[in-house]
Amino acid sequence: MLEGKKIGIAVTGSFCTFSKIIKEVEKLVVEEKADVYPIVTKMALDTDTRFFKASEFWDRMEKITGHKPVDTIVQAEMFGPKPFLDALAIFPCTGNTMAKLANGITDSAVLMAAKAHLRNEKPLIISISTNDALGMNMKNIGELMNIKNIYFVPFGQDAPYKKHNSMIALTELLVPTIEEALSGRQLQPVIRGRMDS
Repeated sequence: MLEGKKIGIAVTGSFCTFSKIIKEVEKLVVEEKADVYPIVTKMALDTDTRFFKASEFWDRMEKITGHKPVDTIVQAEMFGPKPFLDALAIFPCTGNTMAKLANGITDSAVLMAAKAHLRNEKPLIISISTNDALGMNMKNIGELMNIKNIYFVPFGQDAPYKKHNSMIALTELLVPTIEEALSGRQLQPVIRGRMDS
């Protein structure tokens, strides 16, 4: 269903999910034959962490997708004037990015791409990864769930006894979520059970 579709993958700074990003992007490109365009915040582009060295991660993303990451607001504006992308996924979407999106703040390439993409009434998919989903960001999740053309990768609590408010998307459901969103439907159920052991 995604063959030949132009899919944006907008990466924010939830670094612990970066290995999942690589896996799902490879699935989109190799198995689904989608044309994937990476978009990135400056933080996610430049920060070395214990999970990945930034340059190695982005070299790998460019090799998989065949596209350099869009990393400035000016570059991201191109997603608005013409309906360039078929779908855009913010993957991962941190609490910070979610709060800004819900409140109309556009201060990164990712948020500009999301704003420009929604202007074209195309599906925006959110793959949350936040330690305060059941805290300060719950209102933003609710706000975004009620906006036309926004869909969520199903998510659940990842460590309820250690991080009471933390929730994370089931990233292996990215492809079916995009497929459903392209048909105007939310993959159900959105809230899944506890995910740790």
